[in-house]
Amino acid sequence: MTPIAGPASYKLFGFIPTIIFSQLIPIIGVALFGYIIWKRFAPLLKAAPDNRFENIPERIKNLFNIWLAQSRQPRYMLAGVLHIIIFFGFLVLSIRSTSLVVIGFADGFVLPGLGGVLGDIYNFSKDYAATAVFFACLVAAVRRGVFKPARYAVPEKYGHDHTSEAVFVLALIMTLMLSESLFEAAAHAGGEGGFLPPLSLVWIFAAMLHNASPGTLQGLHIFSYFIHDLTFFFFLCFLPLGKHFHVITSIFNVFFMRITRGNIKPVKHGISDEALDDLDSFGVKKLEDFTWKHLLDFYTCADCGRCSDQCPANAVGRPLSPRFISIKGRDFIFKNYPLRGESNPDQPVMGTIYENDEIWSCTTCGACEQECPLGIEYIDKIVDLRRGLVDEGEVPQTLQKPLKALEKRGNPWGKMEKKRADWAIKDEAFKAECEVKVLEKGVEAETLYFVDSISSYDERMNSIARSTAKILKAAGVDFGILGKQEKDSGNEVLRFGEEFLYQDLKTQNIDAIVESGVKEIVTADPHALNALKNDYKLDLPVKHISQVISREIAYNKVQLKPVEDSEKIYTYHDPCYLGRHNGIYDNPREAIDAIPGLKRVEMDKHGDRSFCCGGGGLMLFYEPEEEVRMGVLRVKMAHDAGANVIITACPFCMVNIEDAIKVAGFEGEMEAIDFSELIANHIK
Repeated sequence: MTPIAGPASYKLFGFIPTIIFSQLIPIIGVALFGYIIWKRFAPLLKAAPDNRFENIPERIKNLFNIWLAQSRQPRYMLAGVLHIIIFFGFLVLSIRSTSLVVIGFADGFVLPGLGGVLGDIYNFSKDYAATAVFFACLVAAVRRGVFKPARYAVPEKYGHDHTSEAVFVLALIMTLMLSESLFEAAAHAGGEGGFLPPLSLVWIFAAMLHNASPGTLQGLHIFSYFIHDLTFFFFLCFLPLGKHFHVITSIFNVFFMRITRGNIKPVKHGISDEALDDLDSFGVKKLEDFTWKHLLDFYTCADCGRCSDQCPANAVGRPLSPRFISIKGRDFIFKNYPLRGESNPDQPVMGTIYENDEIWSCTTCGACEQECPLGIEYIDKIVDLRRGLVDEGEVPQTLQKPLKALEKRGNPWGKMEKKRADWAIKDEAFKAECEVKVLEKGVEAETLYFVDSISSYDERMNSIARSTAKILKAAGVDFGILGKQEKDSGNEVLRFGEEFLYQDLKTQNIDAIVESGVKEIVTADPHALNALKNDYKLDLPVKHISQVISREIAYNKVQLKPVEDSEKIYTYHDPCYLGRHNGIYDNPREAIDAIPGLKRVEMDKHGDRSFCCGGGGLMLFYEPEEEVRMGVLRVKMAHDAGANVIITACPFCMVNIEDAIKVAGFEGEMEAIDFSELIANHIK
């Protein structure tokens, strides 16, 4: 049989060397791709600075875990498995695609090291990889085009649906798999021999071509090569034009993703807190005010909808869907930095692509960031946009009063500073049982119990403060409180975007903490925990009360008596600022489960997928447009799980959950209790 000629030696119509096309296609493709990438890179050069080069070992770890191992993909099992197959198939086949480009110049080219047994192993693997990728793409295309999962839908106000683009790209990938397999099958049927993996695409094609004429095999061999070559370089240049840009940018985005949790980026990297007065403008007002990493986020969004699917604001019908923060940002870049024509920088983002209510709707719960498989960040962007709004004086009416109260009295209710310790000193029965030291006028303690505003001033939440004090006493902790010297932790103020007020609250609290001489800090408020631990960056250990008591229970230093009502079924609600932002999931559960006879069930959304109560980011004072309250949805989740008692570990959650029980119509049927109250009630 006449040997099959490769694309480097074949002559079309007997006189046109196809090597010409083998050279022109890569040259044109690479040049066009380089031009597109340069244009896409332009806005990043004009963006705000961002320090993303610290802690390289941790970044490399994220790269292996999140990007290479695709660890977050299976959280949505079917879509995740399909993506993993396509991803790893691409990695395997990238070697083959590279060698195919060179084969266009040199027939029979084999990459160094792949000419022997290792090459046979690779060829076996890549043939099955191509088959797996083809069928994974086929399933994904049917799923996207026919079944259309709800999280991919695009509301009319956000523009057009992206299903057609997704299916088109899947078709391109399938074309690559088919053409590569057909190229090899034609050569094999033409006598080149070699083992073909059974039931692989190339094996199927080779069987189909078993009796084909040499002319047919030759034509298919050359035709499939150039189809693959053209598709490959077209695909390469198409990627940066839409949502599939993430195929290129994801490795960089994951490497540069945030490696700390709970904190908020500075107003501007490289500018100290003391130099904030010198800034002409705060926050994000135009596209270039975002950092280069945040613009890279826009490019990297895969439009998978996972962030919005987990977003509580989106679930209750607020005008916020994290997915479209990225999509609208990317479209805005494409519009103002076009591939052809002049760029149009310095365009305002508020009122053009983002609306005020959209930005104020976020509770900063972090569910979107926890879910994103590509390391896209939202909280810092939203806080920066809020900073810009505050700088322009565009503050929601319902938030103006608590902000003024915080500025004047150090708490959002505007109550007198001297009343901050009333929960401890005015209740004679409690005082007789558990005297609490106020760290002033020479009074000292090893541990500071940082109460924060809501537990200090809200009469219902005073019970949490007293219960926490009882737990600390039972644990043998030498503790005290700051009393009137304590100010609001500022966790919500910072995330609201009021930078100067936050800096003032932080400074006053740090001065009081340092002056008290304490060695550690304990709080029962996750919002205070987060501010003190992640924003203040104190040199003191900061712990939640659940960490303290779970340790003492484990060491048998504190014992708990049996549950009072064995018929009650409890469920634990993970507060966002205790769980997602600070990784404290097990300690509360360990302490709760140590109560003899207590029956506990898990809600469907728990752990790092817990559903926000709606209290973050000054939301206790904000009145958003929504179809249903977040707390009501959360209470219904507890009810569906079979629980009649919801355990919270955050005073903000307690406010919202207790109110939601009434609104949901479960008053008398369900109840809420704080973690500290539950434990204090069961200490022997």
